[in-house]
Amino acid sequence: MRVEQKIWTIDDVDNELRQAARTAHRLPPVRVAGYVSRWPVIIRTDGEKVTVEEQKPFRIPPSPKDVDQMLEAMRWMHWLDVEQRHLLWMRAERHRWSEIAKRFACCSRTAQRRCDAAMHLISLYLNTEKK
Repeated sequence: MRVEQKIWTIDDVDNELRQAARTAHRLPPVRVAGYVSRWPVIIRTDGEKVTVEEQKPFRIPPSPKDVDQMLEAMRWMHWLDVEQRHLLWMRAERHRWSEIAKRFACCSRTAQRRCDAAMHLISLYLNTEKK
């Protein structure tokens, strides 16, 4: 769990949600269990390897501590309605305000205010949870 903080702020909540989004992207991809390919493995020559554009990105898997922190931050989302959850997660994934505003059919400043209000609500829950 987290080191106990005295007071949660909007910036703390924002940082935790962004870290949760980064951790979620580092998780291994979900695959169908038991899937086996019968095709032979293609062994490429060095010349072919240079011309191939498909390079799978190397991902360092998150540590169990990072996953626990991500799950804790995702539990906070249960305090919000669905629209607020989508808004905060889009912002945690660093989408532009203009993209978020289009998604929610409002201007970018309104999206920012809604995001701040949702993070403020989470910080209130976190601060009253400790008392």
